[in-house]
Amino acid sequence: MTSEARTGATRHFVLAAGGTGGHLIPAFALAAELHQRGHHVALITDERGAAIPGKPDYLTAHVLPAGRFGKNPLGWVGGVRAVLEGRSMALRLFETFAPSAIVGFGGYPALPALLAATAASLPSIVHEQNAVLGRVNRLLAGKVDAIATSYARVDRLKPKHAPKVHLVGNPVRAEVLALREQDFPAFTEDSLLRILVTGGSQGARVLSEVVPDGLAMLPPALRQRLQVTQQCRAEDLDAVRKRYAEHDIPAELGTYFEDMHERLADAHLFIGRAGASTIAELTAVGRPAILIPLPIATDDHQAANTREVVKAGGARMIRQDAFQPKELAKQIQAMAMNPGSLANAAHGAFNCGRPDAAKDLADLVESMSGIDLMDVIRVGEAAPRSAQTATRPQAATRKAAKDRADA
Repeated sequence: MTSEARTGATRHFVLAAGGTGGHLIPAFALAAELHQRGHHVALITDERGAAIPGKPDYLTAHVLPAGRFGKNPLGWVGGVRAVLEGRSMALRLFETFAPSAIVGFGGYPALPALLAATAASLPSIVHEQNAVLGRVNRLLAGKVDAIATSYARVDRLKPKHAPKVHLVGNPVRAEVLALREQDFPAFTEDSLLRILVTGGSQGARVLSEVVPDGLAMLPPALRQRLQVTQQCRAEDLDAVRKRYAEHDIPAELGTYFEDMHERLADAHLFIGRAGASTIAELTAVGRPAILIPLPIATDDHQAANTREVVKAGGARMIRQDAFQPKELAKQIQAMAMNPGSLANAAHGAFNCGRPDAAKDLADLVESMSGIDLMDVIRVGEAAPRSAQTATRPQAATRKAAKDRADA
């Protein structure tokens, strides 16, 4: 039953998210859930965020100045001025839109909206996608009414804020979530080994440099069965294509794949970065992975993102300074030489998924506007889902997984 059916009430909510896909994708997923429940939703972002693909047509984007605060304090004056201007604009928007709550997803573009929420005494929530609380969310943790997390363990989160914390997971796109009910692709000693390689929205040069040569070092019996799809930077395409041709490995290359969810559905193994959305999608679908955290990520949060799925056996993590062709080949062999090993890793990744993240976050958001809180996990009240019983929905176990989700 939707919240509208339960209460007969329609609410207005404002989502505020920074201009990257990692912040916007969960915001879009929450917007879709709230819209389905009969609510009106608006988005506050920056110019980059307004250009991110995937925004629902019903979600009106308001571009506000946000400012940035780098390492040089001389630039902070301009950043503060932009934040204050954005805060004033957000307050004017709140006067006309009359939101019941403001939800921030991190990034500097979320800062003016949440400061305006405090000034207007409006309920506010921050959602943290990573396993390390981001800078803006750390700044606002003491001001907001609730902190929604994607992991049971979140670094840089002060103990005094623990009563505000709710474990909901990281919402993913509906087309990806739909794949959770599909079986892991059959993989036998004779079948193709389909590998998907991506490095985020802009690609990652280190993947272009290491992956082709690493795959070439696999034993012939495994190398001859490879089928690779790899996202590359435009300037790297020709060189990577030449390398695969020299190794006689079939590979489809591109700078962007619109049907990425379909390619993820077919993949036996993922190789790529460890961004929050990537981890959420891999665990939602249940796909084994070799993860190479971005070494310059703030607070090393990408490495922290891998902890849960690595512990569950769903992925292996290689630091970039150790990410060499020989090491990659070694890890692939450990996962793929025995067909059952990949299936077990898929099971481990699947166990870490939180498929109800958008619904749980929407329940939390609704509770800020007087609607009863339902099905949201408070950290400490339940074991991390990686430690709970869950099964890969193969033909014999899919019903059990559904029964458990309905329980």
